[in-house]
Parts: sequence; structure tokens; C-alpha cells
Amino acid sequence: MEGKAVLAVLFIVGLLVGAGIGYAAAPPRVEVVTEEVEVPALSGTIKIGAILSLTGGLATYAENEKVALEIAEQEINAMLEACDSPVRIEVLFMDSETKPDVALSKLQDLAAQGVQVVIGLMSSAEVRNCKTYADTNKILVISPSSTAPDLAIVDDYVFRFCPDDTKQGPAMARVIWDSGVRYVIPVYRGDAWGVGLVEAAMARFEELGGTVAEGIMYSPEAREFTAEVSTLADMVEEAVNTYGADQVGVYFVAFEEAATFFDQADQYPILKQVRWFGSDGTALSSAILEDPVAAQFAIETKFVNTYFAPVESEKLTELKEAIEAELQRIPDPYAYNAYDALWVVFKSIMIAGEYDADAIKAILPTVAESTFGASGWIKLNEAGDREIGDYNLWVIMEVDGEPQWVLAGTYTAATDSVAWLVQL
Repeated sequence: MEGKAVLAVLFIVGLLVGAGIGYAAAPPRVEVVTEEVEVPALSGTIKIGAILSLTGGLATYAENEKVALEIAEQEINAMLEACDSPVRIEVLFMDSETKPDVALSKLQDLAAQGVQVVIGLMSSAEVRNCKTYADTNKILVISPSSTAPDLAIVDDYVFRFCPDDTKQGPAMARVIWDSGVRYVIPVYRGDAWGVGLVEAAMARFEELGGTVAEGIMYSPEAREFTAEVSTLADMVEEAVNTYGADQVGVYFVAFEEAATFFDQADQYPILKQVRWFGSDGTALSSAILEDPVAAQFAIETKFVNTYFAPVESEKLTELKEAIEAELQRIPDPYAYNAYDALWVVFKSIMIAGEYDADAIKAILPTVAESTFGASGWIKLNEAGDREIGDYNLWVIMEVDGEPQWVLAGTYTAATDSVAWLVQL
């Protein structure tokens, strides 16, 4: 890289100190010293990694994020070309298959190529499995969608542009309570994300006065749920006999395997007599929407899902429409986080003047907080996670004879309240 000479100006302030002489008695003496130093000039192609779950249980969301990142990459390079900059950004996409071990392998592959910043690792299980390697090798990871509370660690190499589940859990607890349900049976993935979200939500639900069953935990690798669905049907029937159908609910914390689960649950009429509630792992899922049986099951059970609520703006609308034109569906909000992540990384690199993980890490929170992106203001907390905790509520409803995801309401953290936009 070529270097460029600049003048560094150092201000040395001398305070008068001595008997009878104070700061108020005389102003400080300012000495100006100039020194010529070499600052490296950025040039060439900067490679940014993107490890996305392009196959597996988060494929819908990964497709959204990939398109969002491609749009950001195009915009950044167009801007750099317009000002004759010698710098270009290249995003290297990798498929984690929604598997923690594959995610680690892809991270190692990117590190071997000199990549120092990676956007992605969409699930908390992937982040957890890659965290030690990222910290040890100083690779900055920015996840647009990992939410497990136990990954909120100060001064590591992981930033998360979404709130953790200590915010999503209580939001869903309020939604369930306001729906009139007083007895909940949790059904959830047996990974850190599923366990953490259920704990956060059900702890708050019990604080509100609700009762929580022991629930059913299933393997994240499971693709068939005959035993789980049969057990759940027995539990729901017993609960309905005790509390009444209107007071019983199922809290279903899953990824897109939910479509298969719903297909099998549809065989038990008792499971369609109670309310179902979901999370950001199923909100806006195309796998559910495009499966006629699963979509109808979601409609009949008024399956409501929490999802991080970005700030409405012209910037958001433009990106939403661009992704929607490409994929023919409503993008999820984490796609906006991915778009914003690439812009924040790019700005941090240009301000730091070098492609170095430590230099970027040192200023990224400040750069993020001064950025109004497609997802709104990006204020991070001390653990490097997004501070805002408001959520949109999504349901599948029949619109013009076709099942569609519909924004049904909002949850506001400041008031711990739900505002419904449609009647369920």
C-alpha cells in the first residue's frame, strides 16, 4: 500500500502548579507541536465474509440477508467508483447449512483467505460454536440475528445487530397473557437459542401470574415429530379439560422445521382448539406459508410470532421493495440488519484507515450509533448487542383467498404493552 504524509498536531497543555499559583490565576500554556507521520492509504479489494444459513432451518431468512448484502455491496462499490476511490468491497458468501460445525469450518476457510470481518452466523448455536475461534484469531463477527442471552459478553469479537432474548421473551409473555391464555405448554428446539428464549419468556409469564407446563424439547436435528406431536396432544387435552381451551396455549420455539411439525399436528383436532405462539424463528417463514396444511394450521390456531421491529423510514421502504422485487416475498427485519452491518463495517474501515479487526472493533460501536440505517438507529449496549427491544407481531391470515403473512400488531417495551392492528 502507498503511504501518504500528514501533519499530526499535538496540543500540550502545561498547567501552572506551585504555592499560591492556581489554574484560575493564570490560563494554561498551550504549546503546538507538529510532526509528520505516515498513514497507510487503503487500496484494492477488501474481502468481507458472509456466513449464512442458505440451506437448513433458516434458509428463508438467509436468502433475504444474501440479497440485502448484495444490494449494500453494489451501493458501496458504486459510491467508491463515483469518487475514483482505489478501494472496492467484495462479499464472500458461505453456506453454514444451519449447522454449527459447518459454520466453524466456513469461518476457518475465510480466515485462511485473510478475511477479518464476517457478517452472519445467523443462529446462536453457530455463534457459540465459532466464538472461541473468532476471539482467538481476532475475527470480527457481526450477527444480524443471533439472540441467545448468554452470548451477551462484553469486549469479545462478536457484535449482534438485534436485541437478545431477554427482550423478546418478555414481549411474547405479554402477548400470551393479553390473549387470555393462562396455561402454556412450551415446545422448543433443544439448542441454546430455544432453551434461552423459552426460559426468558416463561419466567416473565409466571411473573404475570400464568402457569407453565414442563414442556417438550426436541433435537435441533429432528426432521420428524410423530412422538412429540402425540405427547403434546395428550398434554393439551389434559390441560383443556382442566382450564378450558380458551386459557390454554402452546409456545412453539422453532425454525422452519415448524412446517413439518404443523403438518403432523394437523392430524390431532385437539391441537387446533388452542392458541399457538411463535418467535423470530418462524415469523415470515416461507416454508410454513408455502405448505398448504401448515399454513392452514397456523391460520386456525392464530399463530402469532414476535419479530424485531425496525424503525419505519424511506430508507427501510426502499430496501424492502428492492428485496421483495427480487424474492417475491416480504423480507424479514434481520435482512435490514445485515444490510446495515455491511455499511457500518465499511464506514469503520474507511475511518480507521486500515482493514484490521482490532481497529474496526474499537470504533464500530460509535460508528453504529451515529448511523441511521434501514433498520433505524443502531445503538449497541455494552455487550455489543442492539439495545432497542420493540417487536412486530406477525400472523398468517387468508387475504384474497390466499394465505399471507400479515402484520397483526406491535409490542412496545417502554410500556410493556401490545397494540393490535387486526382482530384475531
